[in-house]
Amino acid sequence: MATFLLKTEPDDYRYADLQRDGRTVWDGVANATACLHMRAAKAGDAALIYETGGHKRVTGLARLVSEPYADPERPDLTKAGEIKFVVFDLEPVAEATKDGATLAAIKADPRFGGFELVTQSRLSAMPVPATLDRALRAMAGLPSR
Repeated sequence: MATFLLKTEPDDYRYADLQRDGRTVWDGVANATACLHMRAAKAGDAALIYETGGHKRVTGLARLVSEPYADPERPDLTKAGEIKFVVFDLEPVAEATKDGATLAAIKADPRFGGFELVTQSRLSAMPVPATLDRALRAMAGLPSR
């Protein structure tokens, strides 16, 4: 199972909203690279939810409960015939600690120097390599695999 980091604006949707709702469709991603990463996800994969804005930290752990599928609001296909705008369903797993896995802490840790959260700051969905997954979960006080 893979782990992805999914970024959200806390004014739009927060991890607390996912906890309240119990399940959500993760949508609104338009960047081609982010959609490429989302197409690679599978049901059962993990997702670290990262809130931007004033928070800039991992706020929780979720699980994909569906395979990626076409956004019903934007069912376009790429030139290669793939789903252009991807969505999937998530459910909450665990809330992060309040002071864990902040962007400042991530940037200060040399292990994350090549991580897309640091190198491509506007990217809203990205895979998390296994070694960084363990480190982020530990920083955020989240359960390991």
